Amino acid sequence: MTDITSIEAALDSVAKGRFSAIKFAGGRVSLVLNVGGLDVRDRGQIEIAVKGRLLEMDGVETVDVAMTAEKVERRLIAVASGKGGVGKSTLSANLAIAMQILGRKVGMVDADIYGPSQPRLLHCEGRRPEAEGKQLIPVPNDYDVPVLSMGHLAKPGQAIAWRGPMAGKALDQLIDAHWGDVEELIVDMPPGTGDVQLSMMQHHKPVGAVIVSTPQDLALMDATRAVDLFNQAKIPIIGMVENMAGYQCPHCGEVSDPFGAGGAEAAARTMGMPFLGRIPLDIEIRKSSDGGTPPACADDDHGRAFREIAKKLATWLDNQ
Repeated sequence: MTDITSIEAALDSVAKGRFSAIKFAGGRVSLVLNVGGLDVRDRGQIEIAVKGRLLEMDGVETVDVAMTAEKVERRLIAVASGKGGVGKSTLSANLAIAMQILGRKVGMVDADIYGPSQPRLLHCEGRRPEAEGKQLIPVPNDYDVPVLSMGHLAKPGQAIAWRGPMAGKALDQLIDAHWGDVEELIVDMPPGTGDVQLSMMQHHKPVGAVIVSTPQDLALMDATRAVDLFNQAKIPIIGMVENMAGYQCPHCGEVSDPFGAGGAEAAARTMGMPFLGRIPLDIEIRKSSDGGTPPACADDDHGRAFREIAKKLATWLDNQ
């Protein structure tokens, strides 16, 4: 005889711990499934399994399933600089991968609306995101870091000539996507202190910001402006990273400093913020990044440099 107890026993075999609010009357079973943390495919599979199992039972003619998901509180970490060309996007991609290697549930938002580069860095160019209702579904890649970027929505090489409000709406769409069980979003910010940055701070306030700069004085001047913008918005500065810090000649091994040395570390100390680490100027980082094989994956000096910065970021997050 089919009753609530036997229905619960049947559901245990296909949706253990995910069902509630079971009702059974007149041959109709209704229930609620908690699909939190499941992607669209897994949601569909569990719904099919539940309906199939229950319809095998005597007296069950119809099965109504309502799906709900507990809202995941995601923390946004902005990776920013005051100007372009300092390696902010490369650092963002490698930080996300290094965080994933550390066991974090992390995703990537390419908020550089006008100059998206994450599809190339994460080797997922040419893929368009699917949608669930009005929400985009992040694009998967080989590094288990789901990502969304205007580079996935625009045609290759297409100039995105949008005014501020349109760029802000695009950013909303990227952030308010179906991220599943992702708990932390690395946000690759555009250079400067313009409309997209203001939209981010007003609508999607990050828990903190990582500032990227090269050691040279001009880059540090612009990085200081980025710090001031975050300070005005009362968003904590997690720390500063010095990129392109020293070049080792592959022939003689001598290290030179075409962009100066130690400038970002000194600036961090002056501004009273942590210094998170430095990434060298090395052609292998450029080659692997252009080839969609981020160096954070490698067990070498470059990979370890990114992972050490990620460890400091993870510690900061855990202490909040």
